[in-house]
Amino acid sequence: MSKTSWTDERVELLKKLWGDGKTASQIAEELGGVTRNAVIGKAHRLNLSKRVSPIQTNRKQKANPKIDTPSHVSKGNSISLLELKERSCRWPNGDPKKSDFSFCGVDALPGLPYCAEHAAVAYQGSTKKFNIQIDESIDEVDEEKMVGESS
Repeated sequence: MSKTSWTDERVELLKKLWGDGKTASQIAEELGGVTRNAVIGKAHRLNLSKRVSPIQTNRKQKANPKIDTPSHVSKGNSISLLELKERSCRWPNGDPKKSDFSFCGVDALPGLPYCAEHAAVAYQGSTKKFNIQIDESIDEVDEEKMVGESS
């Protein structure tokens, strides 16, 4: 492997290509005789402007996805966290950081944290054939059967 020196012309070309938004790999290829890491190192030593990595940009976009609540979903009774009961629907209404945040509060379905309307929104299947089957005769949930019997 031969060492290629950083001549004034090569440094100027590096600065130009860096400013044009070329990747370090593209710059290394165009300069020839240097690696991507050599280009990054030289750019760092020259204090060239830092650029945002496309990988970091994608992570930031995925970190805070915008979730739209369907407009047809009702707010129920709009009760506070302190007013929630064991069988209250826990569907959140609004932004938890705001003072008007509340929960639905309508009677939840047995074994679910939501009322029938919010369960239909929360538990959507991958196909339209999927429907939640609710046994209306159940009053309480046997928690041992939900977790699994350990005998």
